[in-house]
Formats: sequence, structure tokens, C-alpha cells
Amino acid sequence: MVREGGFPPGTGAMLGRTALIPSSLSHYVKRPERRSKPGSVHKDDKEKNSRDNEPGDAAMRKLYLGVDVGSVSTNLVLMDGSGTVVADVYLLTRGRPIQAIQEGIRLLAAQGWDDAQVAGAGTTGSGRLLAGVIVGADVIKNEITAHAVAALEMVPDVRTVLEIGGQDSKIIIIRDGVVVDFAMNTVCAAGTGSFLDRQAARLNIPIEEFGALALKSNSPVRIAGRCAVFAESDMIHKQQVGYPVEDIVRGLCEALVRNYLNNVAKGKEILPPVVFQGGVACNVGMKRAFEEALGVEVMVPPYATVMGAIGAAILAKEATGATGRTRFRGFQVASVRYDTESFECEHCPNGCEIVCIKMEGQLLARWGSRCGRWDTVPEEQPVRREASG
Repeated sequence: MVREGGFPPGTGAMLGRTALIPSSLSHYVKRPERRSKPGSVHKDDKEKNSRDNEPGDAAMRKLYLGVDVGSVSTNLVLMDGSGTVVADVYLLTRGRPIQAIQEGIRLLAAQGWDDAQVAGAGTTGSGRLLAGVIVGADVIKNEITAHAVAALEMVPDVRTVLEIGGQDSKIIIIRDGVVVDFAMNTVCAAGTGSFLDRQAARLNIPIEEFGALALKSNSPVRIAGRCAVFAESDMIHKQQVGYPVEDIVRGLCEALVRNYLNNVAKGKEILPPVVFQGGVACNVGMKRAFEEALGVEVMVPPYATVMGAIGAAILAKEATGATGRTRFRGFQVASVRYDTESFECEHCPNGCEIVCIKMEGQLLARWGSRCGRWDTVPEEQPVRREASG
């Protein structure tokens, strides 16, 4: 795994490849086959001379690229046809999604993967349209679909998906493998990872230590969680009163959970198995707070921080399965110059903002109009090639 800047915002201690799966629920989980990193072999694999996950030893194996571009992070994964994640990248977007996408592609290429192996590409997240144009996506899907698909791949019997990222949160209700309801919160910061980030900074606690510190609390304090501003004021008051830091940290985790359940999950029937994903899922304090509030065990699957990208990769595989052809532009997109610009359409009183993206000065795509007047790509993008393998 390649990561920039250590840990995802608002996560607490990172899990790496370790999933927080209670033993009583382990039978629900489709555990990914353990693979070696490119260029390395696990000790117990050496005797078998197994190097399945190395770029050079499976040149014709089909891979599927998933890209999830959000306001806080940009995640990329390469998945093979069996559903095994062979490479993943986590980067902070930092308000520069184009550069983040290109850096992610560059890091994948640096690991030795050949773009001729990529048989399909999919994008999701708030920047999915932009990412789709840059990489040449075969499918572009919303976050709800991508996260649900990934959760069902990891936990086939999942019935509730809790997802909390840096700037938004969502709940997905699944019954018999079908999404029947969902809700999103993109307004109140108190229900997102940025809430924990801000409070950790105020407490002068590294976010990597936030979750573990919360578990040390024996008497968590109650902190107002309906509003990020009020929560911060309440937390300062608790500090001045003299409460231990670990009790305040635990109280913050519980406040975020209450905010989530009273807003995003209000009126939803939360049934087990419950899967918790997104960057905040790696905060063990948050996992514990959800379990205590819901009264059920909560699973954090492998690759919890890149589940959106995994879902996009799975959807790309489905989209290209019938034709065996892909629009993926190749890893060379990492070195191409992309520019965006916008203008206001004056065709009607709506005044839509039309976003344009250009590659080396050539217009590739436009979107943003309510009527679709400007959304047509000037020239249909050609299929780049047939996938190898």
C-alpha cells in the first residue's frame, strides 16, 4: 500500500491490512487471499515459490482500476479478476484533484504494473466526472453504488453500511443484496472525520493516537454533538473542569456517533451484519462507540479506507466483461497536462456553470448544464485498445 502523509484524516490508528472483524461475525466475511507485495514474498510462500502478486510474473493477468476522488482523499486500487486487491494508493487531495489522480497513477506505475494489463477502469466520488475523463473510465458511478458494491464483495450478507469520510458521511441499507435505502450528510461537520481532526488538533493529540486513547477511558464525558461549534465549546469547558484527556476523547467519539445516528441514520432500520468503512472506520474508538450505541458488533473490512475505489473497480469489471474492450488511457496520463475552466451559460435564466476540461489544450469534456446542452463531449472518445489477457 502506498500512502501519503501517514494516516487518513480523522482515522485514529491505521489498520493497514488488518480488519477489525469480531470472531462471532467472521463467517460473514469474504476474506481476501493474502498476497505478496510487488517485489517481495511472504516467508511461508517462499517454499511454494509463489509470487502471484508481482507485476512481472503475471503479465497477462487482467486488472481493473478503481479511482475514488473525494474532497479530502483520492484513492486508487488495482484489482484482479478474482477480486483480489493487488495494489492500492491513498493520497490527500489537498484541493488539487487532477494532480492527486496523476500522482496516484504515477505511484501505481512505479510499482511495475503494466497498463496493458488494465482491462477496465471505473471512477466514483465527488470528483468522479473529472477522474473519469482523465483516466478514460468505462464506468462512472456515485458513491452510494460504489460503496455498496464493495461492501457486498467483502461481506456478502451485509445489511447495513456505515460510511464516514473526512467531509461527509452516509448510511446504506441493504436487504438480500439490494440497496433499498440510503442517506447522506454533507452539511454538518460534527458528523464527519473533520470534526475529530479539529478536536484532536485542539487537544494537541496526534490523530494516529486518537482511537487508542479513547479505549483507555473508564468514564467518558458527555459532549454536545449536534453542532461542531457547540461541541468544541463544550469540550473546552470539560477541559477547564479538569476531566482526563482520554475521557474527553472517548466523549468526542460518542458525540460523533450520536450525531450520525440522529441525523444520517434517523429512521433507518440498522440490522447486522453492520459494516463500517471510510477513513474514520480505522479509528478503533469510533468502532467501539458504534458497537455500544447500536448493541451489535461492527465489522471494519480489509481496505476500509479505499472501499469506494474497490467498488469502482468491480463495476469496471462488469462494464467491460461483455466487450473485453476498455477506454482506459494508460498510465501515461500521469504526465499529460490537464486544465479546467468554466463559464456561465446564458441560454436561459438558470445561468448554469459549465465546467470544461482540456488535455494539452484539446477540449475533452464539459458538464454542469441542467438541460444537457453543453454536456456532450465534442467528439466521442475512441476505445483505446482491447484488453490483454
